[in-house]
Amino acid sequence: MTEYLLHPRIIESKDWATLLFVLAFGIIAITKAIYGNRFSDFINLLFSDKYSKVYRDSSQLKSSFTISLFFVQVISFAFFIQISLSIFGYASKTDWILYIQIITFLIFFILSKFLIEKIIATTFNIEEFVEQFNLQKITYRAYIGIIILPINILLFYHNTVSQNIPIAIISIILVLSILTYSLSIKKYQSLIFSKLFYFILYLCTLEIAPYFFMYYLFTKGSA
Repeated sequence: MTEYLLHPRIIESKDWATLLFVLAFGIIAITKAIYGNRFSDFINLLFSDKYSKVYRDSSQLKSSFTISLFFVQVISFAFFIQISLSIFGYASKTDWILYIQIITFLIFFILSKFLIEKIIATTFNIEEFVEQFNLQKITYRAYIGIIILPINILLFYHNTVSQNIPIAIISIILVLSILTYSLSIKKYQSLIFSKLFYFILYLCTLEIAPYFFMYYLFTKGSA
């Protein structure tokens, strides 16, 4: 008598990712419909400094435009992180529980860092620079998040992806981040030089140390 062993068929659902991609593009479409002119200036950010000059007030950090694109960027970056981990063999890109963990960590990390920066800026009396610096960082992060969103879709639904692709994207993001920092420092160089010690302390504590420790913990955990 022949015995048959039945194995459960595991189907990795991608429906949750599809819903999030649709949600992200929906937020972008609504934001564009409400803030048509501003969104056009935002899209041309790499080719024109008009957006940075017009929307430079620190109150823009709490505007609905900025908040809407903040949600888009965390959705996009969370996908990119999970897809990259999947490409390098550390995780599954269809694991929705892992995605929740990643996006929760991103939101917690960004908001906690923002609050700590506010406290330190008040203590060192460099509020003007930190607020402008944060606004510029958030703006460029949102811009990068929108750019890599369609790339995330292609990577997510494509089964075979070279490891060189996420490495190239990360390199581009790092270059853009360095350019952002350089532009901010150049723009506020007189204020920075007048409070050079506090600026160096701020830079090392909140702009370098957190990423260094995350890299250390990740490489230590994967070793």
